[in-house]
This record gives sequence, structure tokens and C-alpha cells, in this order.
Amino acid sequence: MNGRPHSHRWPVGVAFCLPLLVGLCVLTIFPVGASFYFSLTDYPIFDPPHWRGLGNYAELLRDPRFYLSIWNTFYFAIFAVPLGMVVGLMLAMLLNLKVRGMAFYRTMFFLPSIVPLIATCVLWNQILNPQFGLLNEFLRFIGLPEAWIPGWLVDERWSKPGLVLMSLWGCGGGMVLYLAALQDVPQELHDSAAIDGATAWHRFRHITLPMISPILLFTLVMGMIGTMQYFAQAYVMTAGGPWDSTLFYALNLFNTAFTEYRLGYASAMAWIMFAIILSVTLAMMKLSNRFVYYHS
Repeated sequence: MNGRPHSHRWPVGVAFCLPLLVGLCVLTIFPVGASFYFSLTDYPIFDPPHWRGLGNYAELLRDPRFYLSIWNTFYFAIFAVPLGMVVGLMLAMLLNLKVRGMAFYRTMFFLPSIVPLIATCVLWNQILNPQFGLLNEFLRFIGLPEAWIPGWLVDERWSKPGLVLMSLWGCGGGMVLYLAALQDVPQELHDSAAIDGATAWHRFRHITLPMISPILLFTLVMGMIGTMQYFAQAYVMTAGGPWDSTLFYALNLFNTAFTEYRLGYASAMAWIMFAIILSVTLAMMKLSNRFVYYHS
């Protein structure tokens, strides 16, 4: 076969990969390295950075808003992620039934997850309005005393539960994954278990859940990573209030960087966030070896 030896073709391969390599270096590696450097400096954005060493990290450990934002974020993650998974799985099981018009129902349940974020925030701001919101009007309609009506988004006791409730609006994305996983479960396993006398609950617990456990793990990991970076909804709807009850970690980082103009301190917060997300993800992956079943 005519042509140059393979050893002489590597410049062509490098030339094809060059745009990707340049993009990786310029848009990923350099910003990450710069962020780590800035986390060790005092950088007020309008002046050159001044070396501070680990001073930013030491200051973080003494900052009460740092701990408050971590608490708010973990509170939201602990409630929003499992609830979203449960609701998404329940919807997927309903949509896995063989009834007429199922394509329409699947579209309707998935549609909220692709509504633009700002439109979703505006909608839920009206739903959760404590005076004339749709949810509180429904609670009044069923006879709930006025003293028990929650002050969604304006009461520090109900602001985070309100955002957790709002997060269920977008569970359609996970629902689609669960639905695909349910349809991949072999029907003969359910039929054999039913012949042996297994109830619907036992079939769900011992057949369905193990078979879809990889998808459950994926949505759990991605959900935790997403909620650890929860920002836009709180920024638009509450701006961290009332009384910092919705001051999530990403919102606190944003305010530090672009309101207080402390980019060095914000960079240190970003690296702490990275360490927390990495630790939580590794812990879940480690524990998954005991609960996740991979079938071929």
C-alpha cells in the first residue's frame, strides 16, 4: 500500500485535535489554574491581586455566613433530591401503564422540565404568594385555619420548603430516565415472581428497584451536584431572604464575587465547593457498591 508510514501522520492527527486542545487549555485548564491562584490572593477586581496565602481559607472558617450557606444548601439537597426522585419514579410507573393516550400524558408531565427557568420562577412566585397565591387559596378553600397558612418565601420557616416544593416542578427529566429504565426490566421476571406468589410490593422491591438501581444512582449523583450549585431560583425569587434563610452556597459565592468584589475570597469559596461536591460524590459512589446492581 502506497503512502507515508504511520509514524509520519501524527502531525495530521494533532492538527485535527488542535482546536479541541486549545479550547481545553484556554477555556478549562487556564481558568481552573487562575481560580486556584486567585484563591490564595486578595483580589478586589479593580486592583491587582496581592498574595495572601491560606488567609482566605482561614477567614472562611470564621465566617458565619459561610456555615449558614452550607446549612441552607444541605437542607435543600437532603429534601429536594429524594423527593424529586420519588415523585419522578412514581410518575414513571404510572406512565409505564398500557392505557390509551399515554403519549399525551408523557408529554404533559415532561413539559414543565423544559419551561425556561425565569418563566418557572415567575409562575411559582405567583403560586407561592402568601396573600393570593394559588396554593394558599386552595388551603383556605379546604378549610385550613388562617394561622396555619404558610408564608411561602416571606417566612424564614417556610422559604426553603417553598423552594423544595417548587423543585418538584422539574422532575420530568428524571421521570423520562426512570421510564426508560422501567421499560428495560424483563417482563418474564415479574411473571415468574407473580406465579411464585410474590405481591406487587415484593416485585417492586426485589425486581424493579434492583434492575433500575444504576439509573437511580445516576439521578442521585447528578441531583446532589445540581443542588449543591443551586443559585438561579433563589436569586430570582428571594435574593437569599428572608433573613438569609435561602442564602445558598452558590448565591453567597455570587454575592461575594460580584456585589462585594472580593474575587480572591470567592475563588476560595469555589474551591471549597469543589471539595464538598467531590467528597459527596465519591462517598455515594463508594456506598453504591452495596446497593447498585448492574445487569448485562
